[in-house]
Amino acid sequence: MNKVSSANHLYLINRILCSLLGGYAFTWGFSSLGIAGLAALGVDFHEAETGVLMLAFLVFLSVFLWAFASHSVARVWAVLAGGGAVMTLSAWLIQQNMLS
Repeated sequence: MNKVSSANHLYLINRILCSLLGGYAFTWGFSSLGIAGLAALGVDFHEAETGVLMLAFLVFLSVFLWAFASHSVARVWAVLAGGGAVMTLSAWLIQQNMLS
């Protein structure tokens, strides 16, 4: 394999990992924040869970496609992994506030 072909394979593998792992992390953060936020507002937990998880399918599909459409893989990693981490941390803080 020449250098160009090897670079293209690494680029494609990076995009695939970004779309799958980053999309999963972002969707996890979205789901946890949505469920915790709705539960904190007084919505029944199971109703909040059902509603947010239906939206989560569309969120994952959107970020999965965006990961392939974006010009910058670094920006996609930053938004998906960083956004997922921030949303998960926010959901954890909401949950801790509700438990105390």
